Amino acid sequence: MNEQVRRQPDGSRRALHEVYDTALLDLDGVVYAGGRAIAHAVASLTAARDAGMHLAYVTNNAARTPQAVADQLSGFGLPTGAEDVITSAQAVARLIAEQVPAGARVLAIGGEGLLVALRERGLEPVFSADDRPAAVVQGYDPTLDWGRLAEAAYAVQRGVPWFASNTDLTIPKERGIAPGNGALVEVVRIAAGGTPQVAGKPQPPMHRETVLRTGARRPLVIGDRLDTDIEGAHNGGVDSLLVLTGVTTPAELLAAPPEHRPSYVDEDLRGLLAPQPEVTADGGGFRCGGWRAEAGGDVLSVAGEGEPLDGLRALCAAAWTQAGDGSCRADAGKALARIGW
Repeated sequence: MNEQVRRQPDGSRRALHEVYDTALLDLDGVVYAGGRAIAHAVASLTAARDAGMHLAYVTNNAARTPQAVADQLSGFGLPTGAEDVITSAQAVARLIAEQVPAGARVLAIGGEGLLVALRERGLEPVFSADDRPAAVVQGYDPTLDWGRLAEAAYAVQRGVPWFASNTDLTIPKERGIAPGNGALVEVVRIAAGGTPQVAGKPQPPMHRETVLRTGARRPLVIGDRLDTDIEGAHNGGVDSLLVLTGVTTPAELLAAPPEHRPSYVDEDLRGLLAPQPEVTADGGGFRCGGWRAEAGGDVLSVAGEGEPLDGLRALCAAAWTQAGDGSCRADAGKALARIGW
């Protein structure tokens, strides 16, 4: 785990795809949004892959199989094999297999992706608490009904070890934000009490599963969420790139606590193909490109001109340095408007 508190984004004189051997990519908000590829994603990833970077896709969504995800990415023009996709279902299946007898029954509350992952580990999915399962596991499934949640609650009440693929409370959908697996885990917790073992991002089992399956030696985690992608990289002690094509806003980035601060920040996946500008101390403030930012009391300020992203990087340094080990609470509204965010 990272021990030093990050005070500013890193710079890199070389393009990131030349510095890191493997990109560990989140999907929704990074590569695609709903059923469409995000602007510049396919071209950027194709260029990085052609230059020798290994692309691996890492998702907390346990509903779909790796092959289904690979087929979708291939349809976008990113030729992908099932072996290039790592899911939280795979991570939780390994976690369970390490704690129950070989061939054990597991009460599976989830979709096809979870069932396939359990069978891959030699475990037998069952669907009733009366089937004497050795464990119960929850994974996201948009078709889940009350009866299956009740079966999970019955098993947990009986003392059966409880696992969850992930605990994301929400999931982005084309029509808006919908309840995620974490919301359904809360339903079972309210009924049965207790706390499940969690495998998905940002927990270490997901990072371990990813490294085992990819063989990455110098990975770069790329995501759009601070509390899963970036915190997961922090927990795994690896570098990260935040792209601003998903859920995280510039204001949230400035207020990030240490475990949510990325190594790099860029507008989209084109950031993989370019050097990252340095942020330098300048008196009582910080400079990046043509911008200079500083924190004064309860306000962040910025002056200059140039690329808005450079202004945001400078503001990150001012905010994170002022906040230290906590979250910056200075007002950044005017500063963000000044740089065009």
